[in-house]
Amino acid sequence: QVQLVESGGGLVQPGGSLRLSCAASGSIFSTNIMGWYRQAPGKEREFIATLSSGGTSNYADSVKGRFTIFRDFVKNTVFLQMNSLKPEDTAVYYCYLFTRMAYWGKGTLVTVSS
Repeated sequence: QVQLVESGGGLVQPGGSLRLSCAASGSIFSTNIMGWYRQAPGKEREFIATLSSGGTSNYADSVKGRFTIFRDFVKNTVFLQMNSLKPEDTAVYYCYLFTRMAYWGKGTLVTVSS
């Protein structure tokens, strides 16, 4: 079993920054992918960014140049540094891990509003 615990969500003004973190525990195979998805009210969950154990990163076009994903491989923790936040970034952000199967965190709310 794998457990994912997100933290770092909150209220920020447009143009501000926020860093999310997700700590993974349990039976995590060495070959894996960790990342972030988000879901805004009334919309489907969408891909944001992933970073594989091999160092390959991918970003959604909507966040390229603003968000950065990185990992602490020793602690099995993934981070999402969010800069230049926009109101449309408001959503519940979910941590994701794929290691033989997909696992999800419970989510952390990010609200971007003035």
